[in-house]
Amino acid sequence: MNKRNRIIYWIATVWLTLGMVATGIQQLMHLPIEEALAPPGTHGMAALGYPAYLLTIIGIWKLLGTVVLFLPRTPLLKEWAYVGFFFLLSGALFSHIAVGHGAGDLFPAGFLLVMLALSWWLRPQDKKCAQAI
Repeated sequence: MNKRNRIIYWIATVWLTLGMVATGIQQLMHLPIEEALAPPGTHGMAALGYPAYLLTIIGIWKLLGTVVLFLPRTPLLKEWAYVGFFFLLSGALFSHIAVGHGAGDLFPAGFLLVMLALSWWLRPQDKKCAQAI
C-alpha cells in the first residue's frame, strides 16, 4: 500500500469512526434533538417513522463496530463491522429519501457512506480477510 492510500485510509476511517461514536453516544442517551438537527436523535427517529427504542440498539452496535475497526488481528470481525455500517448508513440514507427529506438531511449518512467505502477499499492488507478459493 502506498503512502497516499494509507493516508486516505486513515482520514476516512477516523471520520467514519468519529461519526459513528458521536451519533452512537447521542443515540444511547436518547437526546431530544431539535427539528432542525433531527437525524440521530429521538425527534429524527420519529420523523422517519421508527420507534425510539431502536436508538439504543443502533447506538450499541455503532460503538461496538468502531471498537472492532481498531482491534488488531480481527479481519473477519472488521468485515462484519463494515457490512453492518453499510446496512446502517444505506438504510438511513434511503429512509430519509423515502420520507422526502432534503439534501441537508441526506448529507450526514451520504458522507459517512463515502468514508466507509474509502476506508473499506483502501484498508491495509493485514486488515483484510484471506480469500478462500
